[in-house]
Amino acid sequence: MELLEKYVSKIEYDSYEDFAANFALKIPDKFDFARDIVDGWAQAEPEKLALLYCDDNGFERRFTFTDISDLSKRAAAYFLSLGIRAGDRVLTLLRRRYEYWICAVALHRIGAVVVPVSIQMETKDLVYRLNKSNAKMILAINDEFVLRQIGGIGDKCPSLREIALISDTPVEKPFRDFDREFVACDPYEGACNLDNEDEFVIYFTSGTSGFPKMAVHNRTYPLGHIITAKYMQCVRNNGLHITQADSGWAKFGWGNIYGQWISGTAILAYDPIRFDAKRMMATLEKYRPTTMCVPPTIYRFLLRDGLEKKHVESIQWFTTAGEPLAGEINEDFHDRFGHYIHEGYGQSEGTPITCTWQWIKVRPASMGKPSPLYDVCIVDADGNNLPQGERGEVVMRIHGFQVGLLSHYVDDNGIIDPVQDGIYHTGDVAYQDENGYYWYVGRNDDVIKSSGYRIGPFEIESILNTHPAVHECAIIGLPDPMRGQVVCAVIALRDGYSPSDELTLELQKYVKSNTAPYKYPRIIRYVDALPKTTSGKIIRSVLKKA
Repeated sequence: MELLEKYVSKIEYDSYEDFAANFALKIPDKFDFARDIVDGWAQAEPEKLALLYCDDNGFERRFTFTDISDLSKRAAAYFLSLGIRAGDRVLTLLRRRYEYWICAVALHRIGAVVVPVSIQMETKDLVYRLNKSNAKMILAINDEFVLRQIGGIGDKCPSLREIALISDTPVEKPFRDFDREFVACDPYEGACNLDNEDEFVIYFTSGTSGFPKMAVHNRTYPLGHIITAKYMQCVRNNGLHITQADSGWAKFGWGNIYGQWISGTAILAYDPIRFDAKRMMATLEKYRPTTMCVPPTIYRFLLRDGLEKKHVESIQWFTTAGEPLAGEINEDFHDRFGHYIHEGYGQSEGTPITCTWQWIKVRPASMGKPSPLYDVCIVDADGNNLPQGERGEVVMRIHGFQVGLLSHYVDDNGIIDPVQDGIYHTGDVAYQDENGYYWYVGRNDDVIKSSGYRIGPFEIESILNTHPAVHECAIIGLPDPMRGQVVCAVIALRDGYSPSDELTLELQKYVKSNTAPYKYPRIIRYVDALPKTTSGKIIRSVLKKA
């Protein structure tokens, strides 16, 4: 059985041109992810696997769609008993615990709004998010660090009414014991009957400058991720898909629940306390997923730490998103395993904007070609379309109701329309080649202008990251009276290497030998670690002020 046929005009395509011209979503009135997808699969195929959860301690649990349907109905009744209603916001700090799927579906079922955040958040970050969203409840894992951050937080957050912990052991007051309380509730059999335009999930943008904004998505958001799951990640009905991402990130929504379940694949929910490449390899070898999407950083660590064919021989399609993928990494991966990694590009505000789709040849380091869900263009500062080969901002021209794109932002000044004069601005700079492929250059505010050259950080970072001394790096532009700006590399070294003049000279020569000489870093700074947002993005504004 395919649920997809209810929501797309055509499932299979012969070519990218066919896909680009004929893909269309069918949007029903009052789409309800819990009722239409989770309950839909439970009714049609009661034993169909939805979720396979595992951790590094050997714990494993499998859930069918019938299980998720029943448990989420009990959790829905539980939330209603606590006074949570349609439109209320609930903040989650759940890592990759299997309860996240139960809670998210339950909140969707009653029309409450999920506000996922990372468990790395400190008290001040949580207070800001709770107060900005007026959240009534926190759902958190029973973790020592998390408990320190949320202890006593209610005094600083007037809207907060309840804090419930997800825990393997009984929970002591003042916290509620979710796992032992919700299962005692009778299943809620009602429906929220909300409109498609109503709120569904809220992500906080990464906040690399200023305070984070709320990116508000409506109830059609899962349908936008059909593109992500079926056509970017190429998940299989009755397959097993892994996207390694914390539930506090938008990438989790991209790869761990919405489009995947609509497409009929089960999720491999691997939940380590911290990332360890060797343990992830063992997990892949044991559970044998059929499709995988992880960030470029994880691919790089897996390759460096001994990834072998036996670990990934079950995987039929590899994808990545979240940051640009260096062409050298993709070529190395292909040489070892016979597969290319298919790169997708997008933002927390939407679904994939471009991708190396299954019908087109992989060109390593390219972002691929545009999604048919959006009218994608590259424009100059005045919004005029640029010819092939010229660098400009990646934008989407919006024509009416746009599935997959956020409804609006909310910041300290109130509601902000993300579409200005019919255009959604990504802030990313790229160019399109003569074959229609897009190539990433950098952020608008990250592009370095030196001696008349426009230099994108990504290319230099990609080269430095292949040097054995470099653990990770960031390229920034620093003011220079002669050149306007000069290229500066901020580098965290791998174990066994120490800063020295000799190493600096070696790294500069290494860049010169692998790209145009004008791009080499005239300044190199060494740091113990790079400052990052909770979603793992480097905060360049901090580096520029250092």
